[in-house]
Amino acid sequence: MTTPNFDEQIKRIGTNCAKWDALESTYNIASDEGLAMWVADMEFKPPQSVLDALSSMVDHGVFGYYGDQTSYKNAIVNWMDRHHNWKIDPAWIFTTHGLVNATAFCVQTWSKPNDAVILFTPVYHAFARIVEANGRRVHESPLIDKDGRYVLDMEGLEKSLKGDETMLIFCSPHNPGGRVWSKDELKEICDFCIKHDLLLVSDEIHHDLVFGDAKHTIMSLMGEDIKSRLVMMTASSKTFNMAGGHCGNVIIEDKKLHGEFDATLKANGISCNSFGIRMTEAAYNGGDEWLEALLAYLSENKRIFDEGINAIPGIRSMNLEATYLAWVDFSGTGMDRAEFTRRIEKDAKIATNNGPTFGSGGESWQRFNLAAPRAQIIDAVARMQAAFGDMQ
Repeated sequence: MTTPNFDEQIKRIGTNCAKWDALESTYNIASDEGLAMWVADMEFKPPQSVLDALSSMVDHGVFGYYGDQTSYKNAIVNWMDRHHNWKIDPAWIFTTHGLVNATAFCVQTWSKPNDAVILFTPVYHAFARIVEANGRRVHESPLIDKDGRYVLDMEGLEKSLKGDETMLIFCSPHNPGGRVWSKDELKEICDFCIKHDLLLVSDEIHHDLVFGDAKHTIMSLMGEDIKSRLVMMTASSKTFNMAGGHCGNVIIEDKKLHGEFDATLKANGISCNSFGIRMTEAAYNGGDEWLEALLAYLSENKRIFDEGINAIPGIRSMNLEATYLAWVDFSGTGMDRAEFTRRIEKDAKIATNNGPTFGSGGESWQRFNLAAPRAQIIDAVARMQAAFGDMQ
């Protein structure tokens, strides 16, 4: 394999890029002056196997409906076995237009209007948006920040139940906190859902992006008793930077749940995106060494960012066990949100995700995307240190 050049500066401005081309309209930051560290995609090209697959499609020149998913599903099966010790049947796999789309279909399949869906907050902002857009209520269970990492408050959650909860959406590994949940914590979640008759949706889109000694455990491996109420969501998009392919997988072992989800997809006329299918297959078949190189690169980006940000008095970057999304707390500065976001956006000219969009517990936080060439990470640290220079 040719070593990936993650240091390559790829110009995305003017390419219909949500992350860069919306800088000015969203943050009032000129795209040629700012750093886009908000939208969760990477600044890197995917593995060469993906580029080759797309080139082959272009060379063929006919872009019709995709048929026969055998090789595609086998690629997923082999990847999950190879990287996660999870043996799945190809027949369990559904394909959706990404996992936000999949989340909406889960909400529509297994809850009714005015039902409550449990989220451990702060958490990926699209969950609450989808739940509320479908006329359901978000039931927040705030995570506890203990010794610089998030832990579950299952006792507090149990006391807060109102009786209208029908589903729990769990983010594993956690976005934005970067937690890789222990087997004991996953067992708590499973036991809770069984006790309270909840459908469990486990979003594991970041399961390949795990650092150091941390070990991600697939929720489906937590025992047979959870499978009758478990829906697994995975995708290649975060791992290999292919979000534009809009290709996610919903993997359901239980036959009853499988049939119910199948009915929802049929009712909505869902068929697969041939580009996303081909990209996913190529990535899973040829991306192992690329991913290994990526994790090493991201790990060093994370070290540089955390070291520089944590050197600013009053600012703390939570230690990530997974994902490439730094979660930074500004509560120690004594500033209100308007002031520290002004410094980030106006002084440092950096676009980040606002913590409150992730729900309760995010009020003093901002999310920074670290999946960029190292020069950009070094630049971001320097900009932040200058913007908060009076704290030194």
